[in-house]
This record gives sequence, structure tokens and C-alpha cells, in this order.
Amino acid sequence: MGRLVPAVTRALDILELFLDGDGTLSAPDIVRKLQLPRTTVHELVTTLAARSYIVQVPGQPGRYRLGVRPYQLGSRYAEQLDLAAEGQQVARSVAETCDETVHVAILEGTDVIYIAKVDSTHAVRMVSAAGRRLPAHCTSVGKMLLASLPEPELTSRIPDNAELVAMTPNSITEPAALREALAEIRRRGIAVESRESNPDVSCVAAPVRDRTGQVVAALSISVPMIRWSDERRAELEQLAVKGAAELSERLGHRSVG
Repeated sequence: MGRLVPAVTRALDILELFLDGDGTLSAPDIVRKLQLPRTTVHELVTTLAARSYIVQVPGQPGRYRLGVRPYQLGSRYAEQLDLAAEGQQVARSVAETCDETVHVAILEGTDVIYIAKVDSTHAVRMVSAAGRRLPAHCTSVGKMLLASLPEPELTSRIPDNAELVAMTPNSITEPAALREALAEIRRRGIAVESRESNPDVSCVAAPVRDRTGQVVAALSISVPMIRWSDERRAELEQLAVKGAAELSERLGHRSVG
């Protein structure tokens, strides 16, 4: 790996400052935040402005905001994103950490479709495949995605008189009970499935967001009941949240706080 170029590093440090606050900065702000010499900051700001990476704020002399060039680069990056490919990479990383089966799924109607999957290396593991479709209300990923829908859209997909299929005796079959479960998922930010799609497996799932903040997928970790416990569930919930956050970041989402 080659050495880092100090001038480029400083220029990127300046650009990243615009991610915080109100998105505008003056040269003295940059000097103070990065502890750089005023002459260096002036030269870097002048260069970034000349290349349209930053522009002066109209009516506020000496203050700058991001220019059109970062937007163009971000748009090109977004065009090249492949949710399934990115999801497969993150799922592999999560699976290597916990050695359990990891899925990434999207919502289509009232079903989930698994678009990425990495298996556990254990002899006893969940049997599934990318491309499989399951009723959303029976899975942790599905419940996570349903919980992320606006109420009118949720009602249009699953009205109060809907008949919900049962995959196991533990499946939720009443819309009212499903809505209670979804409310709890919204409160916690994590979904749990206890033997609702497979009598021998439990799962946890966390939401995946795109650059606009919209939930576009969910990442789950599935565990055979012989390895399931409250302690294990807590560990996997944290790992699912971390994995979903990494995938969200790859999709351009930036968490606040």
C-alpha cells in the first residue's frame, strides 16, 4: 500500500466537515476544526472551489457549502450499487463473525424475497436459498419490513380482515396481533421471529436503509433452536444491527448522532 498524500488527505478532511452542522463553513471554521495553518486552508479552499467541490453561499461572503461535483460523484456511485451484491458481501462478513445463516431480503407485496444468503458452517443449520419467497408476517425480515411501512400502505397490503397463512403453530394469523408485534418492532428497532416460519429455527432482523433513509431491505440471522438462548439472541441482535448499518452505509445512508 502506498503512502498517503498529506494535501489530498487535508482536502478530503475539509469536504467531510460539510457532513455535519448546517452544511456551511468559513475558512476560519475550517482552521479551528482541523487545526491547520490559515495559508494551507486558504489554498485548499481555493482549489476545491475552482473544481466545484465547494461554492460560496449566496449572500454570505466567506462561507461555503458543497458544490455540484460531490453530488455528481455520489449519483454515479448510487447508479453502480447492486443491493444483492452488496448484501451478499455484508452477509458473508456477518456470517463469518457469528457462524450462523445470514439473509438479506426485500418486501414484495405481502411476501419477502431473499436476495442474499450465506450459510453457517455448522452441520445443523437453516436450509434456505436466495430467491426464496415467504409470507412476510412469518419471518423476522418480513416483520421488520412491514413495520417500516407507513400505516396506510400497511393497511392496504394487510387489511384488518386479511387471512394470514400459518407456516407453523407459532405463526401470527390475526392482523390485530400482527399490528401489536409491528408496534413493538418499531419501538425496539429490531425484529425477532420465534419458530414462526420453521419450527426448529428462530431469527433476528434489522432494517437496511438507502441514502434517503428509507428502509429498502432487512438483514437477518437465523439460528437453530439447539443454539438459541436469550443471551445468544441479545448477541445476534447487536450483530444484526451492526451488519444492517454497514449495508446501509454502503447504500449511501448516513446515520445521525
